[in-house]
Amino acid sequence: MSADITARKRIWGWWMFDWANQPYNTLLLTFIFGPYFASAVAPDPVSGQAMWGWMLAISGVVTALFAPVLGAIADNSGYKRVWIAGWSVLYVAGAFSLWWAVPGADTGTILLILVAFAIGMVGLEYGIVFTNAILPSLGKREDLGRISGNGWALGYIGGLASLVIMLLLLAEDEAGVTLIGIEPILGLDPDAREGTRAVGPFSALWYVIFVIPFFLWVREPPTPQQAPGAIRRGLVELKHTLRALPARRSLFAYLGSSMVYRDGLNGIYAFGGIYAAGVLGWSIVQIGVFGILAAAVGAVGCWLGGKLDSRLGPKPVIIGAILLLIAVCTIIVGTDRTMVLFLPVTADSNLPDIAFYICGALIGVGGGSLQAASRTMMVRQANPERMTEGFGLYALSGKVLSFVAPGLIALATMITDDQRLGVTPLIGLFALGLVLLLWVKPEGEPEFRCAPQPSA
Repeated sequence: MSADITARKRIWGWWMFDWANQPYNTLLLTFIFGPYFASAVAPDPVSGQAMWGWMLAISGVVTALFAPVLGAIADNSGYKRVWIAGWSVLYVAGAFSLWWAVPGADTGTILLILVAFAIGMVGLEYGIVFTNAILPSLGKREDLGRISGNGWALGYIGGLASLVIMLLLLAEDEAGVTLIGIEPILGLDPDAREGTRAVGPFSALWYVIFVIPFFLWVREPPTPQQAPGAIRRGLVELKHTLRALPARRSLFAYLGSSMVYRDGLNGIYAFGGIYAAGVLGWSIVQIGVFGILAAAVGAVGCWLGGKLDSRLGPKPVIIGAILLLIAVCTIIVGTDRTMVLFLPVTADSNLPDIAFYICGALIGVGGGSLQAASRTMMVRQANPERMTEGFGLYALSGKVLSFVAPGLIALATMITDDQRLGVTPLIGLFALGLVLLLWVKPEGEPEFRCAPQPSA
């Protein structure tokens, strides 16, 4: 590592990866492109929600199949930044291709758009595996909660900034104007929804610009792990790790718990905007304002969660976040234009909108602190000498059943023909994750608690 790159610069470079990649989740998955796809590109909102669910399920399976293998290989071959650069290409290509998601697209175009989104999503997820594995090298064990929480908070702020730009200058509503009442800039045609479709190229450009500090400041020192045979060694060691998992009860329980609660969280992110568009009739601009609230409150929640993580450890933060998200899902299932928390309201009532805005703020707090605390918990559970492999298993646990939440939502939506009832499976996923946490040791496996942290 270059002598002129300070420890603080390395942390800031690592944080900037969160800032750079956040638009894929904030703009594309949740608040802009996902609702736009379901309401304008797909034949109708119900089938759009179902197609979106199956696409996310398939991309999750692809991530789950290869993340641990790639992580094990990287631990033996080194050069994590080279791998991250490759995943960045997938991210940028997938995001940019969403420009061609024209309103009322034919079946072939819809399929291509779903494939492009999945490619970008896979690139995002694999990149996160490798950057998360760098976390233990950024500070002392007791500081990792704060570092992780601040990184997630910075990501939320990046998502907020990108969302504000989209809403003010590009994303148009049904009247063809942005949040400040102007047509999309750069001469984009509002009738063809070019302002909203620009979210894909915008997200790609955002990533290319803001990921630069990561590659400049997060350097890797030479390691003796770059000898020939890294692929074979990585696969052999992964095989041994998988065989030993049942004996490591805390790690095994944590991977199982995070597998289901993160799947539930991804379900909220993937379908929150689509739900608001279909059930409450919100426009893209309204959903964007909902996103601004969620990101702004979420950034504060991540910062506070990081402080609590460093003081109390990640497990209490995870438990509190899951309980909060269970409450949010219950409110969502019990709210539509005719009722709030299952209590009837008048047809012209604003209470459903207010309730959903409150849910957005709570999702921001709960989701951000949950994800930040989860990766510091993984640092405590994993073998410090096999950290990329550990986060590969973490990605596997997050993706091996990632088809469950979108698949259950898609199935429940198709069976009930009701978007509101379609999200009820998320409550069960969060509850199951909470139960499995009972077997997780807050400090991890005893043999790894005092082990030296690896270099990144």
